[in-house]
Amino acid sequence: MSQDPMSIWHLISEASFLVKVVMAMLVLASVFSWGIIIQLGAYQNRAKKLFDVFENHFWSGVDLTQLYRQGNGAAQANSIQGVENIFRAGFKEFSRLRQQGSADPDAVMEGTQRAMRVATSKEEEKLESYLPFLASVASVSPYVGLFGTVWGIMNSFRGLASEHQATLATVAPGIAEALIATAMGLFAAIPAVLAYNRFSTRAESLINSYETFADEFSAILHRQVHSKQV
Repeated sequence: MSQDPMSIWHLISEASFLVKVVMAMLVLASVFSWGIIIQLGAYQNRAKKLFDVFENHFWSGVDLTQLYRQGNGAAQANSIQGVENIFRAGFKEFSRLRQQGSADPDAVMEGTQRAMRVATSKEEEKLESYLPFLASVASVSPYVGLFGTVWGIMNSFRGLASEHQATLATVAPGIAEALIATAMGLFAAIPAVLAYNRFSTRAESLINSYETFADEFSAILHRQVHSKQV
């Protein structure tokens, strides 16, 4: 049984080398994008759940020293994530500076806030990891697909020069195979656009929550350091 000359697979197999390269690039971009979408989506979901759990525990009235010690084992195993990293960075620096005895309260708070800002920046990097790649795929893929289409159509019209009679049946396969590149470019770009918008919004929301927590935690430590209470 002969293969349908207008089937998708036949058109792809008969495409020119450059168009095939363009299609392969778009397929790889789509595969990598979906891998990032799954990985980053899972990480942000976990970060949100961990934030809710830790915040509830933090505001339950637990002693801060006890809360810090409870995470020592997980910290040694490098399994602490999200807002707890910010808490541990701030409380560790706060305790270290307080133990010096001669440290000025304002200097203690400045060092503590600096440590939490650094920890927040690290968590921000994790939440926004690979977002630039998704943005690049979203913006570039349609143009890469369009390049493949233009090249394919150009080759189709060049082929007409050797034909004595130009008909739609003659030019249609070449144009169809070229248009597949545009379709593949959109197939790679659309999920990347949607994922980028969603993940960047969720990352911004979580970062704002982290910064709010850091400010509230700083207020608690500020009261402690100025009241001479540990």
